[in-house]
Amino acid sequence: MRTWLELFVEVVARGAEFATVALVAIGALEAGWRIVWQAVQRTGSAQAKREIWLRFASWILLALEFALGADIVRTAVAPTWDDIGQLAAIATIRTALSWFLERDLSEFEETKKA
Repeated sequence: MRTWLELFVEVVARGAEFATVALVAIGALEAGWRIVWQAVQRTGSAQAKREIWLRFASWILLALEFALGADIVRTAVAPTWDDIGQLAAIATIRTALSWFLERDLSEFEETKKA
């Protein structure tokens, strides 16, 4: 039973890690395309650049959630104190990054509405 559970956990964690990489790649491609498009159109205002950055940040924010999910799933099966400590450090760093990105996104939305 335990080996089946460990195999399932590994598959789920790898799937979440794949989603993490895919989301960052999609966000990077979108941001790169928008930067090139603005250069061609010569419409590279500060507002437009900020919007590109914020869209990319939202992709990264989503990717961070998947990465944290993968770490949590891996630690769910028979964790050692070392595993728990590493998860706590990783979760703290990723949560802080998410919080700052989320705050920037909220501030941008507020200034956009005003």
